[in-house]
Amino acid sequence: MAAQSLRFSLSLFSPTPITKQLQPTRITPKPYLHISKPIKYAPIRSEITAPSTTPLVSNGALVLKPGVGELELGPVIEIDRVVESDLKENGFRGTRKTKIVCTIGPATCGFDELEALAIGGMNVARLNMCHGTHEWHKSVIEKIRRLNVEKGFGVSIMMDTQGSEVHMGDLAGGASSAKVEDGDVWTFTVRSYESELPERTVNVNYDGFAEDVYIGDELIVDGGMARFEVIQKIGPDVKCICTDPGLLLPRANLTFWRDGRLVQERNAMLPTISAKDWLDIDFGLSEGVDFIAVSFVKSAEVINHLKKYLASHPHDSGTYVISKIENVDSLKNLDTIIKASDGVMVARGDLGAQIPLEQVPSVQKKIVEMCRELNKPVIVASQLLESMIEYPIPTRAEVADVTEAIKQQADALMLSGESAMGQYPFKALSVLRSISLRIEKWWREENSHRPRKLPVATFTSPNIVTNELCTAAASMANKLGADALFVYTKSGYMASLLSQCRPDCPIFAFTPSLSARRRMNLQWGLVPFCLNFPEDDDNILDKTFAFLKARGMIKPGDKIISVSDKLQSIQVVNVPRE
Repeated sequence: MAAQSLRFSLSLFSPTPITKQLQPTRITPKPYLHISKPIKYAPIRSEITAPSTTPLVSNGALVLKPGVGELELGPVIEIDRVVESDLKENGFRGTRKTKIVCTIGPATCGFDELEALAIGGMNVARLNMCHGTHEWHKSVIEKIRRLNVEKGFGVSIMMDTQGSEVHMGDLAGGASSAKVEDGDVWTFTVRSYESELPERTVNVNYDGFAEDVYIGDELIVDGGMARFEVIQKIGPDVKCICTDPGLLLPRANLTFWRDGRLVQERNAMLPTISAKDWLDIDFGLSEGVDFIAVSFVKSAEVINHLKKYLASHPHDSGTYVISKIENVDSLKNLDTIIKASDGVMVARGDLGAQIPLEQVPSVQKKIVEMCRELNKPVIVASQLLESMIEYPIPTRAEVADVTEAIKQQADALMLSGESAMGQYPFKALSVLRSISLRIEKWWREENSHRPRKLPVATFTSPNIVTNELCTAAASMANKLGADALFVYTKSGYMASLLSQCRPDCPIFAFTPSLSARRRMNLQWGLVPFCLNFPEDDDNILDKTFAFLKARGMIKPGDKIISVSDKLQSIQVVNVPRE
C-alpha cells in the first residue's frame, strides 16, 4: 500500500499550528559507562526481509539485494549501529543531536579501545598530527575503517595539523608527560642535542626564541597547563622558574606575556601551514580523511589557498577544511575565516592563553552564533572534562560548561587529552553523552512553547528556494510534532540547511555519496544513511519506509516530513501499515 501524503509544491508558508502537543519521549539516562574490558558486538546477522528483497550480510553490514523494479540500495548501506540502537531504545525525540569528537592517543589507539569509543557514541575520531608518526596514524585509520566495515559503525576521521606557532619539542627520554612543581627551574633551548636531552630541558621550535624573550617575561605552556617566569638567558638557553605547577606534554604550545600583554611579534613571520603540515596534509588525503583541521588560522587567504590545493589533488574526495580559532589574529578576521571554511573549531585552550580568561565564554558564544547563521558546523573543544584525565568523575563546573555549549546548540563537542591519554577515556565519553541527552531533552521541553528563531535567507542568495523550502519543512516539523524529517540529498547541502534550523525531531539524511555521509557526522541532528536512489524513481519514499520498518527504526503511523534536492516540494506522510 503506497504511503498517503500531502505534497506542497514550492508552498513555503507553514500551516496553522496544531494545538495538540506530543508528550516528549522519556529518556532513561545510563550510568557512566563502565568497561572492565572493551565491549564486543558480533557482526550484524539479520533475518529480516523487506518487500521483494533478499537480505544478505557482507562484512558485517546489511546488504539488500533488490528485486525487479525495486530501489537500488547500493552495495553497502551505512547505518551506524549505535544511532540505530538509540532510535530503537529512546525513540525519535530521544536521539542525541550533539555530535562527539574523540582525540585518539596512546590510551585509545587499539582496535578494542576504538570499538569501545564507537559503541560509546564517538561520531568523529581526531588524529593530532603534533604526535605520532605517519605509520602510527595510518594504523589507527586502518582500524577505524575496519570497524566501520566489519562492525557496522560509521565513524568519520579528522586530521588536525600541528601548525607553526611556537611550541615545545619532545620530552627527554620520549616521556608522554612531565610534572613540574612550584620553584622548579627548567631550560628552554633552541640548541640541537646529538644525544638525549639533559634533565629538565626542552627544545623550542622557533630559532629566534632566545633573542625575542626578555627576563621577567611569563611563559604559558599549553594554554595554562603550567606557567614559568624567565630568569636567565645564556646563549641559546633560556632558564625559567615554575610559578604555577602543572603538566608538560610533548609539543605543547607556548605563549609569552610581557607587562600583562601578549607578545605576538615572534609569530608574525611564521606561516600558518608549515612544511611539516603540507606533508601531513598529503598523507591525510592519501588515507582519505574526511576533515582537515588547520591550526592557528590567521586569515581567510590561508583557507582559500588550502581548498584550491585540495581541489587539485588526485586523492581528494571533498575533504572539509575546519578552521581552528585559537589566536588573536583569527578573532580579528573571524567573519571572513568562517565564510571561507567548511567548519570551525573553538580551541579554547590556546585561545584562553591569548585573550583574558573572562572573555573566553563570550567569544565562544559569538563564534557559535556566527557559525549557526552562516550554516557552518562548529565544534567546541579543549578542557571540556579536563579533570577526567586523572579522576573518574568530572567537576560540577565542567558539567556546567558542557551544558552551556549544548544550550548554545553547537554541532559537536570534542574530547582531547581525556580520550587520548587520560586514565578514564570511556567514562569521559559516557559522561559527555549522558549530559548531551539530558540537556537536549530539558532544553527542548523548556523551549517547546517559545517562538523558534529560524534562518532567514536573503533574496540575493543563489539557493534561496532551497533555503526557504528547508526552513518551511523544519517549521512544519515542529508545529505538527513530526517524528522525523527525511531529506534525499546528493551533496549533503540540503541536509545541512535542515540541521541549521535545529528542529525538535531527528533528520534522516539519505545520500549516495560515502564521503558526504561521513561529513554529515559532524552536523547537529543528522542521522546519515548511504544509499543510491535513481533520478526517476517516484516511489523512493515507500521503498525507504519498507527498509526502515524492516530494521525496526520506524513504525506504522509515524509522521514523516520529506524533502529532496530533486523534488522542490514538501511531503507530509504517515508511515503506512503495509
